[in-house]
Amino acid sequence: MPKRVLVTGVTGQDGPNMVDYLLRETDYLIYGMTRRSSNINLSNCSSFIDDERFQLVYADLTDGGSLDRLVQEIQPDYFINFAANSFVGCSWDMPEHVLDTNALGTLRCLESIRRFQPKCRFYSAGSSEEMGDVDYSPQDKAHPPKPRSPYGVSKVASRFITKVYRESYDIFAVHGILFNHEGIRRGEEFVTRKITKSVARIKCALDRDESFQPLQLGNVDSIRDWSDSEDFMAGVWLMLNQETPKEYILSSNETHTVKEFVSLAFQEAGIPGLWSGEGLDEKFRIYEENKILAEVNEEFYRPGEVDILHGDSTPIREELGWSPQFSFQDLVKRMVDNDLEIAKKRTFSP
Repeated sequence: MPKRVLVTGVTGQDGPNMVDYLLRETDYLIYGMTRRSSNINLSNCSSFIDDERFQLVYADLTDGGSLDRLVQEIQPDYFINFAANSFVGCSWDMPEHVLDTNALGTLRCLESIRRFQPKCRFYSAGSSEEMGDVDYSPQDKAHPPKPRSPYGVSKVASRFITKVYRESYDIFAVHGILFNHEGIRRGEEFVTRKITKSVARIKCALDRDESFQPLQLGNVDSIRDWSDSEDFMAGVWLMLNQETPKEYILSSNETHTVKEFVSLAFQEAGIPGLWSGEGLDEKFRIYEENKILAEVNEEFYRPGEVDILHGDSTPIREELGWSPQFSFQDLVKRMVDNDLEIAKKRTFSP
């Protein structure tokens, strides 16, 4: 009998990437969980939705009863929780919902496992936003949690809930701290996808000699540790298949600014440019021309800005043999190429 894996957040970014990984690397049965809705967007599931080893199932992290039912029906050997309200900016607008979904959602998952499937291995998706107002760089697992947003708080709570259930009930439960990770399935509300989608839009406008609205950004001096989401799926699976549960950081171990991401994205689209100005007057222009491609807009600054997030994933590299396959440049190129293809299809569709 093949083992069963329950993956939540299957319509987002990490969930479908995990499903792709498991279908490729194992012979297990995969159950992808999403909330029931009249207009579910399954576009990120197109690569596996018809696979005979995949089944779409319905439950909600804010409804413990629905999770109980699902765990009893499926009896999963693994429970990988990627479902979350994961946009940091949104967490300021609806903090109660974010804490309910992310923190109490983790608690509900663990309660279902404790009551109905205690041998199930559980993965809780953490975030570099748990580090927040950092004391030192790079940040390792020993760095104290100092979140600066309701989202960060929700992930810190998930970490400690997971720890308490692991130690109190002898459940195999791990909380992996994932630094920034992006990809072609990234939601358009995230800054990286916002950048690459705007690059594609502007590239198409320039090719047609049309006017365009410059890309609007907040803090372009933010420093982040960016990786490709697909690389992290192997790390998550390694964490779940250790002999004893131990938590790790997943990161690229290098940093780049939002400015660098913007510059490289336009460069990959064949539009070299340069930054000029300071603060709110900073602008990114086409090289040797006065066309503004991107500019700073204070509307997009967040309360409680986090200036730098830089992970140290040395332990998982040395102890479990994980290593990333995609470089920062690979990541940006893949995202730009994907959005250029989408933009061109829209441009030339009848």
